Amino acid sequence: MRVAVYYNNNDVRVEERPVPMVGPGEMLVRIMASGICGTDVMEWYRIKKSPLILGHEIAGEVVEVGDEVDRCKVGDRVAVAHHVPCNTCYYCLKGHHTVCDTLRKTNFDPGGFAEYVRLPAINVDRGVFPLPDKVSYEEATFIEPLACILRGQRKAGMEPGQSVLVIGSGISGLLHVKLACALGAGLVAATDISEYRLEAAKRFGASLTIQADDDVQARFREANNGRLADLVIVCTGATKAFTQALQSVERSGTILFFAPTEHGVTIPISINELFWRNDVVLTTSYAGSPADHMEALELIRAGRVDVQDMITHRLSLSESGKGFRLVAGARDCIKVIIEPQR
Repeated sequence: MRVAVYYNNNDVRVEERPVPMVGPGEMLVRIMASGICGTDVMEWYRIKKSPLILGHEIAGEVVEVGDEVDRCKVGDRVAVAHHVPCNTCYYCLKGHHTVCDTLRKTNFDPGGFAEYVRLPAINVDRGVFPLPDKVSYEEATFIEPLACILRGQRKAGMEPGQSVLVIGSGISGLLHVKLACALGAGLVAATDISEYRLEAAKRFGASLTIQADDDVQARFREANNGRLADLVIVCTGATKAFTQALQSVERSGTILFFAPTEHGVTIPISINELFWRNDVVLTTSYAGSPADHMEALELIRAGRVDVQDMITHRLSLSESGKGFRLVAGARDCIKVIIEPQR
């Protein structure tokens, strides 16, 4: 089978690999659509492990099942989670599935930028989501990223009527905008350095868009009756964005650090001004649980979060290198989908 192998953001090669063999409890899926995630092009993180076959936002058709598999059958349309929890450890039992040791070790073979993937038995058991007829394969590639967004906003205590500031309008920031609007947020504002992405944020529901280099705090106060944001969501790794978030949150508000910085970055925080006097909450979020995936699928199926209009590029497997360059360049694209069967 053909696979797209990542060496670096500017070197993605189509190579041949054997189709994985399926064992008991396992499943083979023909990949019909696979989204390129922003984390796929985090070169400082990926390159030390390269060459890699990446791709975790996948949807496809079941073509083979191993013994003892009764959850799915050949021909079923499915979306798949690459990381799944054990559901029995200290963390899982407290509802913190995404810090489970098992979740951090699980994956599929080889990766979503391939014609086929093998799902280990644990992924088949708790990481396969049958697709309703009305959900397309390309829409299904949004289930995993939307699950991450859902978990993040839940951890941040997102409530209807809150004012929300999303710093960074890449794909995760734009999904945060869409979900905040769907959940009944009041003022939703988005920042970015790209006019292209700010226009997208406006189309996707943001009532205020702000150039990241402008006076974000003043613009937000002007639109929000003199108050800063109840919830600030940081969706870019730029150090300036983290500092901007600390300056943009209202008293008793929350900052969700959704994106990582580059390795080794530290940011000074005034304990007295931020916490002791103003009761601000800082939180983070990583990945999504199986329950988050199911909720994300339902939001997409019901049309509460429309994802179809976020797709800007549909590329063949042989064009994967172009896709990586588009996403890494962070310019005139939003969601890039690889279709390995083209």
